[in-house]
Amino acid sequence: MSDTPTTLRQQLQQLEVELRAASLWSAQPPSQEAMASTMPFMYDTLRIEEWLQWVFVPRLHALLDADASLPGNCSVHPLAEHEWTNRLPSGTHAQALKLLADIDATLSKD
Repeated sequence: MSDTPTTLRQQLQQLEVELRAASLWSAQPPSQEAMASTMPFMYDTLRIEEWLQWVFVPRLHALLDADASLPGNCSVHPLAEHEWTNRLPSGTHAQALKLLADIDATLSKD
């Protein structure tokens, strides 16, 4: 458990690299209205990659920075796989999906 913060931070950094490489990282943040969604994963206003970039990754970094408790169960990979499989060219997101599975495993093992 003691290596979880280090592992998670590395995984989050790698995820950002992979999302950028797959052109799934945006320079423009979503609107305040989009960010105000109360739906899980903000699926009614954001694409999964936007949610990852603007919500998931920053929140996990903030928890790590504050030495706060991390989520004990995480299942982001299945949603990302579902969202990307039919929308993105095959193979462009494989490494990002692997990292999300690793992040899910890291958060769920504690």
